[in-house]
Amino acid sequence: MRINTNKTAIRKILNNSSFIQNIYPSKEELFKVLISGKRLVVYHGVDPTAPSLHLGHTTNYFLLEEFRKLGHKVILLIGDFTAQIGDPTGKDKTRKSLTRKEVLENCHNYKKQIGKILDFSTKNNPALLEFNSKWLSKMTLKDVIDLTSKITVQRMIERDMFQKRIKMGRPIWIHEFLYPLLQGYDSVAMNVDIEIGGNDQTFNMLIGRELMKIYRKKEKFVITTPLLIDQKTNKKLMSKSEGNFIGLDLSPEEMYGKIMSLSDETIVPILEHCTPLSQKEIQEIKKQFPRDQKARLAKEIVTIYHGKTAAQKAQENFDRVFRRKELPSKIKKVSVKEKKMFLLDLLVSTGLASSKSEAKRLVLQKGVKINSQVEEDWKKEIEIKKGMIIQVGKRKFVQLRKRFKKNGS
Repeated sequence: MRINTNKTAIRKILNNSSFIQNIYPSKEELFKVLISGKRLVVYHGVDPTAPSLHLGHTTNYFLLEEFRKLGHKVILLIGDFTAQIGDPTGKDKTRKSLTRKEVLENCHNYKKQIGKILDFSTKNNPALLEFNSKWLSKMTLKDVIDLTSKITVQRMIERDMFQKRIKMGRPIWIHEFLYPLLQGYDSVAMNVDIEIGGNDQTFNMLIGRELMKIYRKKEKFVITTPLLIDQKTNKKLMSKSEGNFIGLDLSPEEMYGKIMSLSDETIVPILEHCTPLSQKEIQEIKKQFPRDQKARLAKEIVTIYHGKTAAQKAQENFDRVFRRKELPSKIKKVSVKEKKMFLLDLLVSTGLASSKSEAKRLVLQKGVKINSQVEEDWKKEIEIKKGMIIQVGKRKFVQLRKRFKKNGS
């Protein structure tokens, strides 16, 4: 495989502060290796803790794609084994472990989601997909004990979140010490040269760097990518644990609408970290009014994951519903055979609420409309009529169609 050693192209990647925060041991050392012509193994790992990846992950995939285009071997690693342990990163209490079944269900569509950015299908140096159960599930107790002998307890408790737990009097479980070791061993098993990950993964990735020196007698470069932070709340944006993420598997309309509902302060960071737009293009967008900036961002994001046509339709649909207060051009149709239903049952059966308790909450918050009229009585019995339109919140709509039994009743 021919490697692109063009210094200008490589500097452009390494100097992109939107995609890169820190490089260990240094940017200069990595630059020397990249211009040497050696084909490097570059990887990023993700634990399947939820079925949907989100925008906050995508900085890593854009960066991986840049290295793939240079000709390097790029691996997306699914942490199907480590996800069953639970990464303690950023947690002041123990993360819930997942079952093998839950993990496999979660990562079922990851390749499809990431494939919108990272090219797995090209004949010219496709990205590769690996699962760390391939080697970690085969480790014996002797192997694990040998691995634990490579890093001291003192080194482990240097980690800021473990220090925080000690001060709070909260427990640190032994298996949580194992997680960084197993993530670090992924680098050894794949014999990588570069690991890419969010800056909250710095400790885990540096443990891997130490293990590479011990097991492989070689340097491993670590590239950390910036996290999206809400400047008002100082919380991570697009975080599964914070519940404010925008999933990559959302429909065009949902994706567009969620982006348009973000605060103005988040627009530029997401443009910088979650799109391939150049700084010159972003500077031009900054000159626009916030609402126009947000519309441009929404269209860019939807285009990446659904294409230009879907993005244009999502924009038109949003303008129709939110600017002109009209109904969406496409409304999901749901069949109902009952002649009457209590409101809470109706919301659950049509998929507009996941439970009666959620349905009740939505009604009490005045978030439910039937034929444009707000419904405030959660105990109400609704007479089902063909064509009736039910709306929940600003973006969820269904249209009822009656399904009669064969006897005509």
